[in-house]
Amino acid sequence: MDKYVCDICGYVYDPEAGDPDNGVSPGTAFADLPADWVCPVCGASKDDFSKED
Repeated sequence: MDKYVCDICGYVYDPEAGDPDNGVSPGTAFADLPADWVCPVCGASKDDFSKED
């Protein structure tokens, strides 16, 4: 699964790790994140993320 990076703060969403502090289980693909999920570091929306090269 692809990793995605926040264009604002550089946080990398790793689907293997998920975001358990915010209710996202490990193994959750970026596309499967809830629409209202935000960057846990800066609060940016999913639209502010880009696929990591």
